[in-house]
Amino acid sequence: MGGLTPECRRRAVAFYEQVCDELVEVSSTEAAELTKLLENIFRSVNIALVNELAMLCDRMNIDIWEVVEAAATKPYGFMSFKPGPGMGGHCLPVDPFYLAWRAREFDTPTEFIELAGEVNQAMPYFCAEKIAHALNDRERSVKGSRLAILGVSYKPGVGDLRESPSLKIMRILGERGADLLYHDEHVPELPDFGLQSLSLEQALEGADAAVILTAHPGLDVEQIVSSAPVVVDFRGVTRGIEASNLVRL
Repeated sequence: MGGLTPECRRRAVAFYEQVCDELVEVSSTEAAELTKLLENIFRSVNIALVNELAMLCDRMNIDIWEVVEAAATKPYGFMSFKPGPGMGGHCLPVDPFYLAWRAREFDTPTEFIELAGEVNQAMPYFCAEKIAHALNDRERSVKGSRLAILGVSYKPGVGDLRESPSLKIMRILGERGADLLYHDEHVPELPDFGLQSLSLEQALEGADAAVILTAHPGLDVEQIVSSAPVVVDFRGVTRGIEASNLVRL
């Protein structure tokens, strides 16, 4: 916490200490804001790293989830981040570019930070291509295929759609002619797509492929794998299941 003056900071601390267990005071509002930016950009950079490795592993036919889990056994010097279809929410997709914009006002490029943001922004396009390849391997095209999108919020357990990569992937697939439907118990409707959430059974019925984009708690993964002709899992929740119709990031 920082304040414009010492008295501002004192009053802010007095307010927040009523509801927070721990408060960390810094010297200014600028230091407080940059602290928050650093926290989010740290995650953005590391997510970009593992996403880039996921794309490489896809080419090399190596299981990125196995690699991440093995690296996480190191007791020091490594922090586990998981790949996925992209970043969502009101902070992570925005903060790297906000700081980069501010840094340019001080003639200081932040190429490393911007590159991480660009890698994460590219993930929905990579995921759309992977879905297309999975269909193509089964002699299906994206155009005309009935695709069940499972999970559209940006993270599990919430209905927040801000910057959700699921929506970006749906737009890409829709532009290619896919027939889209979705299941998400936290998001009852998507007015921009003219869609309403279906039950899992309804979504899977007649689907050419099921795409796991956000794995909400309680998602019946075994039912999905046993019901859909093709399952594309971008969250690693099908690990431990062996099936010929299963494709993972």
